[in-house]
Amino acid sequence: MESNQSSGVLKLALILVLLGQGASQMMSDFEMCGTWNHGTSGNLWFDVSTGCGTVTVAANETTLSIQGSIMGTCKNSSTIPLTLGEGEIRFCVYWEPLLDLLQVKVGERIHTLCKTAALQKSCCSSLSRKGNTNASGTFGISNGSIKGDVIEGRLQESYTFFGEREDCYKDLCAEHHAQLIEQLALRSGVIGQVDLPCAHVSTKKLEKGFQGFKVDIQAPEKNPLRNEPPPVSVWLPASLVPSEEGGATVVFTYYAENTLFQGPEDRILDGVVGISVENRVIASLPDPVKIVFHHGPVAKNESTKCVFWDTKKDPTNVTWRDEGCNTIRRQEETECRCDHLTYFAILVELNPGSPVDDLEALTYITSVCCAISLCSCVALIILHTKALRVTKEESLIPIHRNLAVALLLLCTLFMLTGVLANVAGEGMCRAVGAALHYALLCSFAWMAIEVFAAFWLICQVMNNLPRLRVLNALGFGLPALLVVVFVCINDVYGTRAITPSDDVSSPYKMCWIKDTWRGNLIHFITNVSFSVAVVFAGLVMLSLVLWMLLTRKEWGRTWSTFLSIWGLSCLFGCTWGLGLLLLAPPSRVATFLFCIINSLQGFLLLVRYFMLEWIKKRKSDKEHQSTGSSVCPMIPQGSKTQDQGSRQDLEIHPAPNSTGARTDLEIHLDPE
Repeated sequence: MESNQSSGVLKLALILVLLGQGASQMMSDFEMCGTWNHGTSGNLWFDVSTGCGTVTVAANETTLSIQGSIMGTCKNSSTIPLTLGEGEIRFCVYWEPLLDLLQVKVGERIHTLCKTAALQKSCCSSLSRKGNTNASGTFGISNGSIKGDVIEGRLQESYTFFGEREDCYKDLCAEHHAQLIEQLALRSGVIGQVDLPCAHVSTKKLEKGFQGFKVDIQAPEKNPLRNEPPPVSVWLPASLVPSEEGGATVVFTYYAENTLFQGPEDRILDGVVGISVENRVIASLPDPVKIVFHHGPVAKNESTKCVFWDTKKDPTNVTWRDEGCNTIRRQEETECRCDHLTYFAILVELNPGSPVDDLEALTYITSVCCAISLCSCVALIILHTKALRVTKEESLIPIHRNLAVALLLLCTLFMLTGVLANVAGEGMCRAVGAALHYALLCSFAWMAIEVFAAFWLICQVMNNLPRLRVLNALGFGLPALLVVVFVCINDVYGTRAITPSDDVSSPYKMCWIKDTWRGNLIHFITNVSFSVAVVFAGLVMLSLVLWMLLTRKEWGRTWSTFLSIWGLSCLFGCTWGLGLLLLAPPSRVATFLFCIINSLQGFLLLVRYFMLEWIKKRKSDKEHQSTGSSVCPMIPQGSKTQDQGSRQDLEIHPAPNSTGARTDLEIHLDPE
C-alpha cells in the first residue's frame, strides 16, 4: 500500500512540474521581474527553506540572490554559474505555492530552484511587497515589477516580500483552475495520472504513426473493487496526429465537479471531460473523436445532448454549444462524436426542441394510409392509361395520371424514409431525403397544374390546353432543377430526428431536410410557400365552382355535385390547408386530420373516380334520352353552346364525350 501511495505521489509530481518554459507561457501565484545591472560575470545564489516568512530578491555586481522561508516542503541552497555579458539582463522570479515550485528565469534560460513531491494543502501564498532598498552604486535591480505592473523604476539593491499561510485546496477547483491543471499537465512532457480533489488527470504519449486507441477515464471517487464501467471512455482516431509528424502528448481531464462549468440555466449530467494535445489546435478532424458517457437511465421526458465549451472565445463565460458534435443516444449511455478537442459534457434538456404528441400513433396511421394511397395511385395510373388509349382528344386525363404518379412516388419514399434513416449510411439518407423532397414538390406542382388547367378550360381562355410536354417540364422538370440546386448546397439533406413528447430519448429518424438554419430556410421557401400558394389558388378555383353551384339550386341535390367538389378539393390541394392550423400550437384533432386526409389523397381520388363512374351509369340512359338538352363539357371539346340567349340550368356530373372518354367536370345546359 505504501508503495502504491509513493508511486501516486511521484506521478503527481511528474505531471504538475513545469519544465523549461518561457515566461510568457508560465502560470504562477507570484511573478516578480526586473532588469539586473551587473558586471562582466555573475552567479545565481539561492537559499530557501520551509515556513511562511519573507523572501528577498537582491542583486549586486556579481550575484543575483534569492533567500527566504516560503516553501512548503522544499529546502535548497546552491550557487548556479551564469554566462553574462557586461551590462544588463532581464530576469523573473516565479513562485507557485500550490506546487511548491520556485523558478528563476535569467535571459532565456529557466532555473528550477525547488520542485514538489506533492500538492501543498497548506502553503505560503499571496506574497506582498514589504519593502525595497535603494542601490548605493551602479549595480542592482531597475524597473522592478509585479505581474507586469512596475513598482519601482529606480535602481534598487533588494526587494522583500512576505506571505500568508492559507489552505491551497480551497481554490484548486475554482473556474480558472480548470484550465490551469490541464495546461500544467500538458507542459510537463511526462506520462502519468493522478486524482485531484475535483479532477482526474491522465496524460498519454502518442507515438509517431499511432493508429488510434481507447482510454477509460476513472472518476476520483470510484471504488476499484466494484465492477462498474468507467464514467467516460474516449476513442482517439488515427487522424488526430498526422502520420508524417512526430508523437505528441495528450491530456485527459475528468472534472467530477460539473458545477464549475454549469451556467444558471444549464444542467450538466455527471462530469466534464477535457481533452488537449500539446502545441496543437485540433479542429475539423476527418474522423471524429468518440466520447462515451456512461450515465445510467435518463427520465423519459428528458433528453441528452452533446455539447462543448469553447474556451478560446471567452474562458470566463461558460456557454455550451453543439456545433461539430453529433449525439448518439443509447439506453444508459450517450456517445459524442466531435471533430475537435476541448471540454465536453452531456447537457440535459427537459422537453427539448418541439416534441410531437402521439408521434408513434401518427407514424403508424400515416404509414398505413400511405400504403393504401400507394395501391390506389397504382390503380389510378392503370385506369387513366386505359382511358387515354380509347381517345386521342385532349382532356385532363394525362394531368390526373401525372398527379397519381407524383403521389405514388411520395407515398413510396415516405414509407421507406424511416427505415433507411436507421439502417443506411448518411450518404444514402441524403439521396433519399432529396428524392422525398422532389416527390413532394412534384405533387404540389401537379396540383397547381390541375388548378391552372381547370381555370384555363372553364374560362375558355383558349380552345386547347398547353402541350403536355410543357406541363411535364413544369410538373417534373422544375422540381428536379430545384432539388439539384439544393443538393449542390452542402448540409441540406440528411438524417432528421423528430422527438416524441412521451420519450424524448428515443427520437424518430427520417431522411429529409436537415434541422439546420440552411435546411429550415429552404423548407420555408419551397415547401411552406409553395403549399400556401397551391392551397390559396385551389380555394379560389373551388370557390368559383361552388359559386356556380349555388346559383342553381338543382345542383345541390345531386351526388355528382358533392363528389365533384370533394374530388376537386383533393385535386386542387386544398386539403394541405390543414397544415396552416399546425403553424400555431396545434390541437390533436387538427394534427390527426392533417395526417389522415393528406396521407389518403390517392385513395380519396380513386374513390371519387369510381363513385362518378357509378353515378354516370345511373344517369347516362336518362340524359341521352332527353331531347331538350345538349351536353357541353366544362372541359371544352371544341363545341359551343347552341342557344346563347336562352336561360340555362347547370349540373355537374361526369359524361362521355364523342369518343367515349370522360372529363371530370361537365355543364349540362337545359333551356327552359
